[in-house]
Amino acid sequence: MYVIALDLGTSGLRAQLVDQKANKTLKTVITMGHPLPGGNVIDHLEFAIVTGEDVANEVLLRTVKKILDAFEVDLKDIQYIAICGNPIQLSLFQKTEIRDLAYAGETKQKKLGIENVSRDARIFPANELFKGIADLPNCQIIVPPAIRHEIGADALAMMTETDFYTQKKPCLVTDYGTNAEMAIKVGDKIITASAAAGPSIEGQGIECGMLAAPGAINDVNIEGDYWRLSVLDEKMQSAKGDLVNPVTGEVIEKGDMVAVGITGTGVISCMSVMLKSKLMTTIPKLPNGKVILGDDIEITEKDVIEIGKAIGAIRAAQLTLMEAAGLGYDELEYAYISGATGTYVDGKKAAYLGSVPNYAKNIIQFGNTSIGLARKLAIHPEKLEEVSQMAKRIQADHLMMATSQTFKDIYVCELSYWEQGMPMEMYDEMLRMFHLRPFPHDETSPNVERRVVRDIDDVGEGGVKMVEHIGVFLEAPVYKCIYCRKCEKICPENAITVHKSEPYNYIVIDSQKCLGSSCKRCISNCPVNTVNHSILKVVHKE
Repeated sequence: MYVIALDLGTSGLRAQLVDQKANKTLKTVITMGHPLPGGNVIDHLEFAIVTGEDVANEVLLRTVKKILDAFEVDLKDIQYIAICGNPIQLSLFQKTEIRDLAYAGETKQKKLGIENVSRDARIFPANELFKGIADLPNCQIIVPPAIRHEIGADALAMMTETDFYTQKKPCLVTDYGTNAEMAIKVGDKIITASAAAGPSIEGQGIECGMLAAPGAINDVNIEGDYWRLSVLDEKMQSAKGDLVNPVTGEVIEKGDMVAVGITGTGVISCMSVMLKSKLMTTIPKLPNGKVILGDDIEITEKDVIEIGKAIGAIRAAQLTLMEAAGLGYDELEYAYISGATGTYVDGKKAAYLGSVPNYAKNIIQFGNTSIGLARKLAIHPEKLEEVSQMAKRIQADHLMMATSQTFKDIYVCELSYWEQGMPMEMYDEMLRMFHLRPFPHDETSPNVERRVVRDIDDVGEGGVKMVEHIGVFLEAPVYKCIYCRKCEKICPENAITVHKSEPYNYIVIDSQKCLGSSCKRCISNCPVNTVNHSILKVVHKE
């Protein structure tokens, strides 16, 4: 019998097929993007609110079915699927209440009748969920608990699968991703938060970006006058890439692995090297407006700004947590980092850039903690009770960045720094104006320890299979359509097509490509205002 560990990430899904009896990983499957329209978890939530939870649920389930097909096993032999993710992803997957996550405030929630929504641990038959999509007659779904309604299983995983929960000294943990989850611990007090960083932190939303996968540039190092690329190989390990001139793109020396794009860790490394080598003296200005890392692999000034916004959101949230905890910069002993970025990023480069706290004395790098917790529960379902008790013991306060004036003030400084190249001296002056402590800008050298080689440490003897195109499409009628096809032309992702038909035309949207509420150009640019995402339905699959 097989079990499956499934991580419902905000930028993509990752799953592992495991031989339960032998406790042996057989294969890993990763989607190259998230199936729901949008660039972050808030976009996914809005899509579900506007278009319908039933549509969002079906998109997710169809994607999981695609993953199951990629494992190439008889579905009757799957005994458990344990899933982990943030509250929004888990709720959409299970088709349970999400409005309490969309609307803040007790009065509003009481009016909607959504008070005290339970997100406790549960085990239930898979066919209750997958009816009409997949037949899993012998399978149970295992869902770990949330700590609170806004502090989900992914946050529980990052606390318990690292040293954070047992650490006695002041520490901060961050699970880097599209929605960066984080928590700070001082004594027995834990404060949690999240920052909607956007997709660029994971290599998406930029011209040549990609998720961590074979062929992705994951690190950049200076060799003489040139840059040496590190590229992920078929086993998701770092291999020697080309030696390039970043200004001209000339390949000085061929490497062992050809790059096809750049992932989030490579982006952070590249940005750090740009600054340290003085190739970028004023943010976001670059020689000829870009650096060239290979054929069709470039980082542009526009990319720098997008990446800076993500780093700025994360750094502002971390500084806000430091303020909330009353912790001095010199008092932070440990910064734990997890997720794909937490695994592959060069900790010292990330600290130099500011995406990881450079004021922490120790930086400890972990892998994908969500899939780690899911795997543990898939193999040992009896541990769900233990995990539930642990979730109850974690007493955490949650700090909403959307309503935090401290976060807003710091993020204004970050935007000025990344978008306008504001000098750090002025950054400090602005913080003082907001009655905040100046940020510690002195270059430090924290102790960096990497606990794992890969974000998924054991990918199995079958290796990693990429599901590059999920193949879930959405359709809606466009009753007044004049077939100008402006929506097609304006779409930055080529996600939408218009089809002529009688008695009215209709649009088809590639769910994986669509940027959702982060874009909406097809809606705002329609001359007859006929594009309506609220009536989209899943129509066909590949």
